[in-house]
Amino acid sequence: MAEAPLPAIRSLPSWLLGRAAARGRALVAEALAAQGMKMWHHVVLSAVRDLAPVAQADLGRSVGLDPKDLVGILNDLQSASLVLREPDPKDRRKNAVRLTDEGERVLLRCEQAAREANDELLAPLSQEERERFTALLIRISGTEG
Repeated sequence: MAEAPLPAIRSLPSWLLGRAAARGRALVAEALAAQGMKMWHHVVLSAVRDLAPVAQADLGRSVGLDPKDLVGILNDLQSASLVLREPDPKDRRKNAVRLTDEGERVLLRCEQAAREANDELLAPLSQEERERFTALLIRISGTEG
């Protein structure tokens, strides 16, 4: 059997991390889809829970979404009765977003599904290896502290 092409590239940590990240994203996306949720919808729901009540503009900045994309996601989430947009008590010219009770329930189910997908991703590793691997990823991703 022939050797896989590009052995020099395939041995680079950056290539391996990219492959692992793609597999992780696919596993999480599949788990979220089983809950009727898309990845960015889950991210926005989670940010709303953590920041609420949050102005739409602040929400978009916090998750790194273009305002047009955020409006579409919020429209989807509001249509599904997962979030409410109401006048911001701090500035009535702006909308503030918060989760509904159903949004909280859906988010909890999605978080569980995402944890299970990550467990599948890390299944080849022992618990100690998982903790070490996660700590190393935090260090090299620049998200420490």
